[in-house]
Amino acid sequence: MAQVSSGGNDHTDRAAGAGASGTRCIALVGPFGSGKTTLLEAILKRTGAIARQGSAGEGNMVGDAGPEARSHGMSVETNFAETDFMGDRFCFADCPGSVEFLAEMEHVLPGVDLAVVVAEDDPRKLPALQLILKSLETRAIPRVLFLNKIDKGSRGVREVLESLQPASSVPLVLRQLPIWEEGKATGFIDLALERAHVYHEREVSTQVDMSDADRARELSARFTMLETLADHDDALMEALLEDIAPDPDLVFGDLVREVREGQICPVFFGSAEHGNGIGRLLKALRHEAPHVDRLLSRLDASGDGTQLKVMKTLHTLHGGKLSIARVLSGAVADGDVLEHCGGEARVSGVYRLFGQQAVKKAPAAAGDLVGLGRLDQVQTCEVLADDKRFLPATPQANGAEQSFEPVLSIAVTAARSQDEVRLSSALAKLVEEDPSLHLEQSQNSGETRLGGQGEMHLRVAQERLAGKYGLTINVDAPQVPYAETIRQETSVRGRHKKQSGGHGQFGDVALTIRPLPRGEGVAFSDQITGGVVPKQYIPSVRDGVLEALQYGPLGFPVVDLAVCLTDGSYHSVDSSDQAFRMAAIMAMREGLESCKPVLLEPVRKVTLFCPSDTTARINAIVASRRGQILGYDARPGWAGWDEVDALIPEVEIGDLIVELRSATAGVASYRSVFDHMAELSGKAADLALRRAGKKAA
Repeated sequence: MAQVSSGGNDHTDRAAGAGASGTRCIALVGPFGSGKTTLLEAILKRTGAIARQGSAGEGNMVGDAGPEARSHGMSVETNFAETDFMGDRFCFADCPGSVEFLAEMEHVLPGVDLAVVVAEDDPRKLPALQLILKSLETRAIPRVLFLNKIDKGSRGVREVLESLQPASSVPLVLRQLPIWEEGKATGFIDLALERAHVYHEREVSTQVDMSDADRARELSARFTMLETLADHDDALMEALLEDIAPDPDLVFGDLVREVREGQICPVFFGSAEHGNGIGRLLKALRHEAPHVDRLLSRLDASGDGTQLKVMKTLHTLHGGKLSIARVLSGAVADGDVLEHCGGEARVSGVYRLFGQQAVKKAPAAAGDLVGLGRLDQVQTCEVLADDKRFLPATPQANGAEQSFEPVLSIAVTAARSQDEVRLSSALAKLVEEDPSLHLEQSQNSGETRLGGQGEMHLRVAQERLAGKYGLTINVDAPQVPYAETIRQETSVRGRHKKQSGGHGQFGDVALTIRPLPRGEGVAFSDQITGGVVPKQYIPSVRDGVLEALQYGPLGFPVVDLAVCLTDGSYHSVDSSDQAFRMAAIMAMREGLESCKPVLLEPVRKVTLFCPSDTTARINAIVASRRGQILGYDARPGWAGWDEVDALIPEVEIGDLIVELRSATAGVASYRSVFDHMAELSGKAADLALRRAGKKAA
């Protein structure tokens, strides 16, 4: 195991309890392209878990080892890897940064002790950084920020921090200063330890003496750090006011406490690609990251018996289902029976995770993150326990923490009819692995719809169907549930008469058809007197009316009209339920043609979320899609973000998210609900009918 030279300190050991037992779980999060997977690779190399640091270009990193990730050059699922550093055990969860795959992060966060937020000097990624920090803040997860790619930065670190601060609700506290030589960061000054180090390519940094100029910079930056810490410590504030050098134990104690309580977000920097700044980050994690006992408190879990939090579900080709879980308390071994909200489940194998590898291990203890085999009924985000008494009482704690509504959907069918059953099974497994995918069977069209968080999200799902399950599928845009209604009233008569030897068929009805206000649906009544239509046949007339309304003159379901049976006649021998049903169908088909049918399209109430500086562009996009802006306001609790409310026809929402993300550096989103059906006429109606393969109105 590689050791980092110098920098050890008795103060940090006493203040933070370094070397305490139990694996700590650290999430690596940050905007897309910030270098999270490269940072994981550098950590594994520095700690001796791997012999050589891989790269994305070579396709040989521990993280992003799946075919879809390597094909697209981006993380599309969370990867896990364990390692040891100076006697402490860590498990890192490398989470995707694209907004389309943030659900992966959201399902992992409830089980981690601390998050390392990987960022870079790129103002375009500030909204994406805010999305991630907001999630951490909402969950009260301790966090540190690692400013990556320091070798490529064009601005000073303090200037970068000023630009990043709006994304965080707590102070970003600089813990290091770069040492510059000819415009290049060649080392750093640790503001807590007051020591200077120089970088070595993918090797341990070494301590050097500080120059007078660097000492002056260090004193100024350290005082700024101490001032921020003193906002939560009166004793430190008093020492600063009296110009007394604070006790080192007090400083390190404050750093640990304020990080763990989420009062500050310390900022470190380096270059993951070159292995710079990795040792200092690892030492901070060793001393300042909390252990699983604090996670129990955050989750409001009792800590009695054995409890586990499921963070992810995988379906392996040969090993079956694998549930990745964090042991919150107790221990779990092969063969143990665990309780969950759906009943009992027996563990079939406990595995240590390292990228794409899962290796059987001894019983897991509190703090460990493990794969548990064949818990077939257990879902992602569930809590498991060895006794039902230890299961959370609230559904939110024992189920999914957050629902991800789909923003883009596709209709899928198997390319070969004999693969339909296999496709259904594969889709169910995909959705179980990734709960942010939504599977729906449309009642109107009969389509199987797969909804996701964006274009890439659905593309990766299709690639998994092909690569993992060997399925070829056809993909289409989902059908829009158009309807039609009528504009005027009419009266019509329908007679069904047929004689073919023996008993014939006879049914005769007179109907009045009139429009109803929008949203009233379909009403049927009768005004039969004198028994001209026997009572036993009236339900059959109603059935015929409803059947005829399934496909109107324009080819869509007919809504918002009232039908009244006013007259008719019957034959004592030849009349039957079937005859009156057919008579009603004939009357309706003739009558609807003369009622001036009109097309109706569904309109949805949409709330869009976007950075404030893009609101004008979002409004223009909505208007270009026949949308009606209802208003916009600041997004509550989100500095620099707006909410835009609008009414948009459903047909225009199909690929809306693609344009929204393009206009907002990939961070905009929306939610929508059905609002009403609106009349559609003219060229827009003709276009809709042509798309649906129907005749023009």
